[in-house]
Amino acid sequence: MHHHISTSRARLVIASYNIHGCIGTDKRHDTTRIAKVMREIDADVLGLQELHAHGVGPDPTDEVKFLAAVSGFEVVTGTTFAGPRGAYGIALFSRLPVLAFRRIDLHVPPREPRCALDVDIAVDGSVIRVITTHLGLAPWERRIQVQRLTESIVRDPSRLTVVLGDINEWFSLARTLRQLGEHFGRSSTVGTWPSRRPLFALDRIWVHPPGALASVRAHVSATASRASDHLPLVGMIEVARSEANNGARGHQKACEQADEAR
Repeated sequence: MHHHISTSRARLVIASYNIHGCIGTDKRHDTTRIAKVMREIDADVLGLQELHAHGVGPDPTDEVKFLAAVSGFEVVTGTTFAGPRGAYGIALFSRLPVLAFRRIDLHVPPREPRCALDVDIAVDGSVIRVITTHLGLAPWERRIQVQRLTESIVRDPSRLTVVLGDINEWFSLARTLRQLGEHFGRSSTVGTWPSRRPLFALDRIWVHPPGALASVRAHVSATASRASDHLPLVGMIEVARSEANNGARGHQKACEQADEAR
């Protein structure tokens, strides 16, 4: 695990990966290839998009269960709808303890249902917030989704917040990215799609405060270029200890307030 701790900082590897239903560029469905790419990335926290649970049909693999079992991650799922191969959607895989999670509904009828996962994760006595999503294909749909997303994510200055996922935006000046940028600062602009010749930054990472994002890269390997039509996007973040303790105290206080409210 990466969070080797110095006295002041924890370094975490975070990643976003659209696994394309485990169907590779060779049209083969192969969960073991995706698992191999996950091992190569060796992330602490990983947002996955386009995966199936409770598989049905000719290949009944429950991709969520399979990938969780082989990786040893804790998993939060955001099943968005039931497709021909079973429930389908996004998930957050974490090697660190998941303290709480919320699902944010981003469904814009009549489009395909979408959601975001908003997850509190314990890092060494601190709490960070990781939000992962997969936005829609239509620009007007994404505008509504970003509006909902930014409204539901009230920035907490004492808590490190990471937003990652497949934003499905081709144009760097698009309103979707401008809106998210106004809320979270600049995003990564690393090409991840198509995996064999990544030209477009469809997958993104934002971190608030922005200085906490130490590096971002696309993970390129022989397996990754075949396993899905997207390459994984991998970032390194540094969690300062002071933020850490504030975050932990803030989280404890919020839990106490929630208990009182009950």
